[in-house]
Amino acid sequence: MTVELLNPDGLFKPDSYHQVAIGTGSRIVFLSGQVAQDTTGAIVGKGDLALQAEQAYRNVAAALKGAGASFADVVKVTVYVVNWTPDKMESLIQGAMKVAMEMGFDPRRTMTLIGVSALGSPDLMIEVEAVAVVA
Repeated sequence: MTVELLNPDGLFKPDSYHQVAIGTGSRIVFLSGQVAQDTTGAIVGKGDLALQAEQAYRNVAAALKGAGASFADVVKVTVYVVNWTPDKMESLIQGAMKVAMEMGFDPRRTMTLIGVSALGSPDLMIEVEAVAVVA
């Protein structure tokens, strides 16, 4: 499976994500939104967006592994953040990059960031969903 990541001419070329991903493979994997819960269902990092982002990205990696995929196969990420304001970007990136560095993957994929008023629990601050294409 291959994922080709592009920032085509005529579009803004951000450092933190790509505008286009082209996935070639035979299976499409859709992940449910992953939140900052550990394997017992306990919420990790209450009140700390960076810690919650870490746990959500760890859960994305675990879900991908369970599907026989990895972050290298991801073509699209959607991130939902409660009460989003631009000053939260540093914490969001800090959490995602910590996990990426530990697990050896590049988290820059096509991405949509959506501010929401609430998630499934009042203690959850972030939810991350992903789509992957695997051979």
